[in-house]
Amino acid sequence: MNKVDHIGIAVKNMEESLEYYIHTLGLEVMAIEEVESQGVKVAFIDAHNVKIELLEPMSEASPIAKFIEKRGEGVHHIAFGVSDIRTRMQELKEKGVNLLQDEPKPGAGGAEVAFMHPKSSYGVLYELCEKTKGE
Repeated sequence: MNKVDHIGIAVKNMEESLEYYIHTLGLEVMAIEEVESQGVKVAFIDAHNVKIELLEPMSEASPIAKFIEKRGEGVHHIAFGVSDIRTRMQELKEKGVNLLQDEPKPGAGGAEVAFMHPKSSYGVLYELCEKTKGE
């Protein structure tokens, strides 16, 4: 793992949440986009030493909608930047880590992402995140 790339936070309402992060905490929005493959609208916020990724479900079928329904709003995952996601996924599998998918999926900002099952990592959902070259 290279470093913590971002911390994902599940929110019900992106606009209300952004008000808090921008006006109360004084942070800046870097980008907002929809990630169809994950069923979410995301906003990346510059928290200086790490990014915060707000995740708003685009439908009730979204995994984020289900997370909020079950656990409420709050920390959803911690993402680690990796340089070769497929190799890292294979290494983790060989060490007994269960992944939520066999192949990386498209993520925000053009990244490829994969998630480690929380049962394999002491209750924490970790994301592997490989950015395209130049990001």
